[in-house]
Amino acid sequence: MLRSVKAAAYALYTRRLRTRLAGAALPRHVAMVMDGNRRWARQMGFDDPRIGHRYGAEHLDEVLRWCLEAGIRHVTVFVASVDNVTKRDAGEVDNLMRMIEQVVAARLARAGSHWQVHLAGRLDVLPDTTRHALKLAEEATRDNDAEFHVTIAIGYDGRDEIVNAIRSLLESEARAGHTVDDIAQRLTADRIAEHLYTHGQPDPDLVIRTSGEHRMSGFLLWQAAYSELHFCDVYWPGFREVDFLRALRSYAARHRRFGA
Repeated sequence: MLRSVKAAAYALYTRRLRTRLAGAALPRHVAMVMDGNRRWARQMGFDDPRIGHRYGAEHLDEVLRWCLEAGIRHVTVFVASVDNVTKRDAGEVDNLMRMIEQVVAARLARAGSHWQVHLAGRLDVLPDTTRHALKLAEEATRDNDAEFHVTIAIGYDGRDEIVNAIRSLLESEARAGHTVDDIAQRLTADRIAEHLYTHGQPDPDLVIRTSGEHRMSGFLLWQAAYSELHFCDVYWPGFREVDFLRALRSYAARHRRFGA
């Protein structure tokens, strides 16, 4: 009885939040740090905290549905950093990669997907099977004329991205025969941005991080320079629609200054 009352109250509150957001200034691009999978598993009493990766991977489907319903056309999700892939326990990394292959990549690649998939990060640090699965999802959705775009940030580090962008720009300029002085004179932020992993996509308006951590952890350091930040105390698998709507409500209530 108590459970049904709580469910009804939650549904009512969710509907009220959706109603209040109707016509509000919502973000065009939301970026999310999917943090807290292992801690959620321990909190739920699972003996193996890696089970949290399964629930976290499956939960992405639901969160992307909320974004579709809200009309948010660009979503970037931070799945794993370079350190996550290269420095964590091998068994945990293998489990995480399987979840990405079997759940995230497979579901995004399926026929009828609303999302065009983009990748951001050092794919060379991933296992061959994971890299292949993500590339298949990217290729499968490339020509589907999707109005909604999801970027999977994996093997990602924001400082590496900036270094790689500058290196790519310098190599391109050198091939064109420009001298160091020429390159220095013509160097601009916009020209560097053309070589980022996310080139051609809008910068995020809102960055959401779950798990209660109040830091960026190297996520979209260049692109999020003027983003609004929202930190949520719940772990990623427990991130509810009401938490998502509250983040949108918080964003809609802010006056964006863009560094002013």
